[in-house]
Amino acid sequence: MATPASASKFAQILRDEGLTVVEVGKWEAHNRNSKGPWGPVNGVMIHHTVTSGTDRSVQICHDGYSGLPGPLCHGVIDKQGVVHLVGYGRANHAGLGDPDVLQAVIEEKVLPADNEASVDGNRHFYGFECINLGDGKDPWPEAQLESIERVSAAICRHHGWTARSVIGHLEWQPGKVDPRGFTMASMRDRIDARLGKPTTIPTPAPAPKPAKPTVDLSKLVTAARSNPAASGTPVTYSGVRTVEAALVDAGLLAKKYSDGHYGTATVDAYAKWQRRLGYTGRDADGIPGKTSLTKLGAKHGFNVVA
Repeated sequence: MATPASASKFAQILRDEGLTVVEVGKWEAHNRNSKGPWGPVNGVMIHHTVTSGTDRSVQICHDGYSGLPGPLCHGVIDKQGVVHLVGYGRANHAGLGDPDVLQAVIEEKVLPADNEASVDGNRHFYGFECINLGDGKDPWPEAQLESIERVSAAICRHHGWTARSVIGHLEWQPGKVDPRGFTMASMRDRIDARLGKPTTIPTPAPAPKPAKPTVDLSKLVTAARSNPAASGTPVTYSGVRTVEAALVDAGLLAKKYSDGHYGTATVDAYAKWQRRLGYTGRDADGIPGKTSLTKLGAKHGFNVVA
């Protein structure tokens, strides 16, 4: 989000980027500001004109046409890469677009699919019309592509943006196809290369898997022998909670008894686990042994130390 540069500064940053700039009439004061605000600006939008011929295209973008007064952009980029400045301020180029796309541009994130047209783009974007028929056959000379790259980089450099702030009309408003003939992804790569910044958003490293909890068998056995006779629900060893959670997952202990207290309910539940493993008699008394506890831990995510 930024305050637009002054008109004179705007022209200067384009020339400083090595562009040939032609100023058309009183372009600095030619705008649609009477119809709404200009700014804060958030990005650059690229279009194609669906016209041919430099003079005719520039005139249309300056004057507009019936139902849509000019300026229709801030600059027209011709086939030779010359930038013709036709207006500055609010211009009729972006129209209504997707609020989620605008937010992604502001945050410089990957663009979502455009499926709404409810936000005023004329307020928030610099706009450039590039002379091309938009039929997928009309060529894009390298000089013209380089000027699109330079124009976008100049504005991004001035505002401290990356190429994530440069979008095509087709990425903003459902149903639009411009610019047609090159991809905006490839253009953003070019822009960021010029800026010396990577356009690819790095993929976050996967979060490390949490370490498995460890249950001390001797401490657990002490709790199992002492807790049933104790008053209240004392938590004598934290590993009891780990074992009780495993017994709940195994369907052997009601969740309400998973309280860190190795009481009678937990003894009964652990005895069921032992019997499930094939133990009988005194070997299934609900007091953990190393083999049964290790198997419970292997199945439900904890380690055992003796």
